[in-house]
Order: sequence, then C-alpha cells, then structure tokens
Amino acid sequence: MSILNSEKIVLASSNPGKIKEIQAILNQQTIVTQKDFNIPEAEETGSTFIENAIIKARHAALHSKLPAIADDSGLIVDALKGAPGVISARYAGEQASDQQNLDKLLLEMQAVPTALRTARFVCVIVLMRHALDPSPLIAQGSWEGSILTHAQGHNGFGYDPIFWVSTENCSSAELSPSQKNQLSHRGQALRQLAQLL
Repeated sequence: MSILNSEKIVLASSNPGKIKEIQAILNQQTIVTQKDFNIPEAEETGSTFIENAIIKARHAALHSKLPAIADDSGLIVDALKGAPGVISARYAGEQASDQQNLDKLLLEMQAVPTALRTARFVCVIVLMRHALDPSPLIAQGSWEGSILTHAQGHNGFGYDPIFWVSTENCSSAELSPSQKNQLSHRGQALRQLAQLL
C-alpha cells in the first residue's frame, strides 16, 4: 500500500538527465515534471542539499497541488574544501553549461596530486505529500570517487566525464545508464525512497 493518495508525483526539475534516471528507478509511480504545469524553477537559497531539496519539493507541491519529489545533488571535492557542493550546477556562473562547470573544476584542480583528488557525489531526495507536509520523506546517497585530469566518456551529464569510479576502472561517463543507476548517489537515494514509499 502506497503512502500516497495520488498516482502522480511531480518532479521539481527540468534536467532531462535527472528525469530519465528518476523515472527508471521509480517505475511504479507516474512521474510528471513541473514543466508540465508551467511551474517556474524555485530559487535555491539553502546552504545544504537537504534545505534546497525541501525548498524545491515544497514549491512544486504548492503549485501543482500534487505530491512532489525534488533532488538536490552535487559534487564535493575534498581538495576544494567541499566545493562545488550545493552550487555544482552553477559553479562557473548562474547560466553556466555543464562544460563550463567542468572546465572550471579541472582548472582549479590542475596542481592537485592524484592522491589528493578524492571526491564524492551526494544526493538528497525529498518527497512532500503536500506543500505543508511537516514530515517529508528524505533519502540520501553518496558515491565515492576521484577527479580525473581530463574528461573521459560521453554518457551521463554534469561532472560524470571527470569522476573516476575506481571499482569500475572508468569514469562515470563511461558507464552504461543501468550501471550508473546501480552505483550512483542518485540511484542509492532513489532506491531508499522507493523502500520508504
């Protein structure tokens, strides 16, 4: 028995990569995007992944009158004191492309030796049954890796081409979508959320 009264869940994202990954794992639910309701993006004013995910889920639930899921995720690089962190998608500027963000990170990591290039992707997914939900479901995942010196692979999005997955001996962008869903921070958080549901 689902804890949701609604078959549909609004996803507070217009990122096609995220939408594909989320729909693949939460395949028991009908996921619609906030774009389908012409809901504008929420302003991410939180200082943590959890705060931003709650802001986005509440915003989508408020405007759609449906349960809403939001993910806030990013890359934490130890040598950069946790940057890019919550601003991973805007690291090189408000309208920056994936490539610009990636280039900026590679530049900042230029002098960092291999042993100190540790990093992890973190994902927090929040599900709010309605905009005033006092106890949203919160799921989290973390994926350890390190930062390469140059991009490798053409799958995935964001920082995937420079995120080295030592267990697979390749970058995240060289994994198939199903392999990535098995290993990734988002895959972990989504499976946790599916269990909570």
